[in-house]
Amino acid sequence: MILQKSKKNGSFHILVLLLSILSFSCLSTSMQEKRLAPHRSTGDVRIDNIKRYAAEDPARALNLIGIYREIYATDDADSAETLNGLETEAVEQLKESQIKAIEEQRWDDAASLARSLSSLGVPVKNTGTEPDFILAGAKKQLESGNNLGAFLAAVRSHELNPLSFDDSLLFLEQAAAVKQRRAAAFFLAAAVKAVPAGRTSGALIDENLREYAEGADSAADMIKGVATVLVDRGFRIERGRGIPDRILGSAFFVDASGLMITNYHVIESEVDPTYEGYSRMYIRMGDSTSPRFPARVIGWDKAMDLALIKTEHKPEYVFSVVDRVIPKVGDTVLAIGSPGGLEKTVTSGIVSALGRRFLQIGDVIQIDAAVNHGNSGGPVVDTSGRLVGIVFAGIEQYQGLNFAVPAERLAAALPAMITGGKALRPWLGLTLSETSAGAEIIYAAPNTPASEHRVNEGVLIKTVNGEKINAPQGALIPALQDTIFQTRPGELVALETSDGRRRVMMTVPRPDVPLADAAKIDSRERMAAPLFGLVLSPSDGKNYTSSYLVKKVIRGSIADEAGISDQDPVSIRGFHVMEKDGYALMEINIKKRRMGFMETTMQLPALLDSPDTL
Repeated sequence: MILQKSKKNGSFHILVLLLSILSFSCLSTSMQEKRLAPHRSTGDVRIDNIKRYAAEDPARALNLIGIYREIYATDDADSAETLNGLETEAVEQLKESQIKAIEEQRWDDAASLARSLSSLGVPVKNTGTEPDFILAGAKKQLESGNNLGAFLAAVRSHELNPLSFDDSLLFLEQAAAVKQRRAAAFFLAAAVKAVPAGRTSGALIDENLREYAEGADSAADMIKGVATVLVDRGFRIERGRGIPDRILGSAFFVDASGLMITNYHVIESEVDPTYEGYSRMYIRMGDSTSPRFPARVIGWDKAMDLALIKTEHKPEYVFSVVDRVIPKVGDTVLAIGSPGGLEKTVTSGIVSALGRRFLQIGDVIQIDAAVNHGNSGGPVVDTSGRLVGIVFAGIEQYQGLNFAVPAERLAAALPAMITGGKALRPWLGLTLSETSAGAEIIYAAPNTPASEHRVNEGVLIKTVNGEKINAPQGALIPALQDTIFQTRPGELVALETSDGRRRVMMTVPRPDVPLADAAKIDSRERMAAPLFGLVLSPSDGKNYTSSYLVKKVIRGSIADEAGISDQDPVSIRGFHVMEKDGYALMEINIKKRRMGFMETTMQLPALLDSPDTL
């Protein structure tokens, strides 16, 4: 019995040994094959990615081709030929995608592809241009009963290429039918300018249409289109007592379907994923005894502090966002809203200033009309009833210092909000400084299109998509933002800079807080430029113990206000990012030349949502 068991164990051990030898032999063969396999460079892997995207996502493929050319020398004839062939394939695929979008009447996509092809300098024959597609989309929306989207698209098309008389008359008739007088006035003016030669507008435009469009709405009419917004957030505990937590604001109708405009900060708890409490939103058309109507958020644009909400209440008055006005300093304006819950309050004032930089995007209007808690989200109109802006902020300790988002930026933001959810803005990853020579790039954030394409810092932006951006002093950066923000994330944008380079980049969705990610991963000395306006260079260490010298101070920046000047020796003692609170702090030791190089310690604060980003 023992002998038999021993034999079985021996056989088992022999079998295990044979299997081990066989396994080791296979493993050795596999390792040998791997050693013999040709090494693939990162460049080869990038080429493979480009090949994959050329047919599936041609815009991304063209973006990757640009990045490849920035990183690798393409003097090699084979690689240059491969890239040229892939570029041709991707461009042709872009053209095919546009043709397909036209066939399927996806006019927004067709316009988007037209912009990408234009950025490449590719002429497209027999398919139409961007304004043609936008106008076709406007007519399609008009047929489906989407008047707001139709009017916005028609105006955008008109801005790119003036509407014909027949098209102007089509939208004029619809504006009158839905009782949007100011929209009718806009299309009437467009129709008059487009009257065929040898004809008169009086003979072609119905007198009733003209009379309606040339009329005026009173403040008593307009207050019927303004509501009080109430966001019920339950109760909060203060000193051991439960206190009702209510957010109060204003909103105004922009479409007969019940669509309304208000501020994002009024409805934030309705959509903010980090908010964990109770939140219910209502509107009220009258005083506190009036019924509440439930409302819901359709879309929002946090960067512009705007939100689009909807209620089932049928409005008595609808504001037009078409015949908007760009006001002048000193113009009289009216603010309508519910300060302190006192509904249907109208206050008057003037436009105190233009071009204030308080939001991430563009600039805002300063007004001195009385505005208080509850006015947020209400309309600001001129004496003709044209929409000037939307109240969004005031400074409590300073009376008469109040601000409104310009109506033109509401019109630009609305199409994205109408589609629903968070409005996506395009992003290149640049921080700019306006100088007497133009818009200078002072920072390219990591992991953004700008950094991937190795856009140089210290150069000026010359053109965007081949167009030179002209703007008054102080308004150049908002003008550049407006140009970029007419596009969608995923489109191609051509950027020409003063170093003679022209790069075609694909935009990506803009972060809620543009510099927050960069502040967490980039070096603190590089973050000194976009956050504090402090461009640093390494010190040679011969004369001073500082780590850096101030290479440049951005005018109007935090560093400039702190009295820091060029060539001051600086060492960074600490850098802290408070992302939740939206700001960063940098602690520095500095020897100011203006003070005889006396060493001082300073703490510089900066918001992470800089208004100078692109």
